Amino acid sequence: MSVRLRSFCMALLAAALLSSPLPAFAQQNGQAPSAPANPAVYVGSKACQECHAKEYESYSKYSKKAHSSQSVKIMAKKLTPEELRGCFACHTTGYGQPGGFVSFEKTPELANAGCEVCHGPGSAHVASGGDPSLIKSKLAMSECERCHNAERVRNFNFKPMLFAGAH
Repeated sequence: MSVRLRSFCMALLAAALLSSPLPAFAQQNGQAPSAPANPAVYVGSKACQECHAKEYESYSKYSKKAHSSQSVKIMAKKLTPEELRGCFACHTTGYGQPGGFVSFEKTPELANAGCEVCHGPGSAHVASGGDPSLIKSKLAMSECERCHNAERVRNFNFKPMLFAGAH
């Protein structure tokens, strides 16, 4: 692996770990946010299928995200553990978060970049029977740019598409 690619992956991992913004009040007062009593955790894209059949079918059929773990598996033997963690940050669902991807063996349902990468952990939304206030429905480009950014385009010759075939 090239030094440039290795440096990029290291920077990506650091950015992913540091990209969770504090709420405005906490930022203004220098306080850390308090954790919700029962934070939502990741449940995997199949949990979305029953209520969002059309979107799930489109995601499964057309989105490269639905198969994103394959590229990680192909390269895994050539990567250091630190580089591999950088790949997991964008190519899996919820890596490093409560209920998120741990490994291909322990959490295979989260091995690809699924619905919850964009819409957030879905356990509360699913448990409520689909309360729309418990899942992120309005997305901003800045959220996409955590993984889909100019440096990735240069390093991987990646051409991002709006919605990337998700739905």
